[in-house]
Amino acid sequence: SMGELWQKKLLVAGYEKTFEIGRQFRNEGMDAEHLQDYSQMEFYWGYANYEDGMKLVEEMYKLIAKEVLGTLKFERGGYKIDLSKKWVQYDFESLIKEKTGIDIYKVGKTEISKKLKELNLEFDPNLEKWRMVDLLWKFCRKQLSGPGFLVGQPVELTPLAKRKEDDKRKVEQFQVILAGSEVGNGYSELNDPLDQEERLIEQKKLGEKGDSEAMEHDTGFIEALKYGMPPACGFGVSERLFSFLMNKPIRECVIFPLMKPEKE
Repeated sequence: SMGELWQKKLLVAGYEKTFEIGRQFRNEGMDAEHLQDYSQMEFYWGYANYEDGMKLVEEMYKLIAKEVLGTLKFERGGYKIDLSKKWVQYDFESLIKEKTGIDIYKVGKTEISKKLKELNLEFDPNLEKWRMVDLLWKFCRKQLSGPGFLVGQPVELTPLAKRKEDDKRKVEQFQVILAGSEVGNGYSELNDPLDQEERLIEQKKLGEKGDSEAMEHDTGFIEALKYGMPPACGFGVSERLFSFLMNKPIRECVIFPLMKPEKE
């Protein structure tokens, strides 16, 4: 993430509300929804949690749509979206079970691999279990119109989020769901240095096994957490949001997108 760790260090230093709007680069492929080089807004709100974040983000998206487009209604990929309607909360575990029959906490890689094959989804059989679960979720996500929030994500998929008090297997995370896609991500930030270090060590092991989405072990960040970071909610959204609101490919919603040269 562009500014996540340094903004958390600012929370440690006493800044209760921070944000950054800047450029971000992701070393992955491009498609109608994703660019490699894009602008993103990311904020951190001290002494707030993910429930506070959901309320703020819903208000923010409605305000953006109204101010930019003059309407809260738009179409995208065959879905008709009305941001003024009640936003739904989709539970990660329940949704996957409902759509695929898979109980993610009771089955192993073998059963999940079998289901992925049944659904004709491409996957690397060497992936660890929770990356396969993420593929199941992405299959289910395409069937959701929103507006809404995905909640109840497994701790294995979000190494920087705080665990839920009533179910330690899950984290206090929310992802904005619009027209079958995630368009914004936030969570209650993990501020326990011991728990955070354990998770980053585990992430490092996954990275060594070839997991391209695993995080690096940042010892400086752990050291900052040990000084004491207040509870906080963080959230990030990129210019993909405008691509959805205008129902256009992301390349048509940014200034000077990367172009293939006319002559090599």
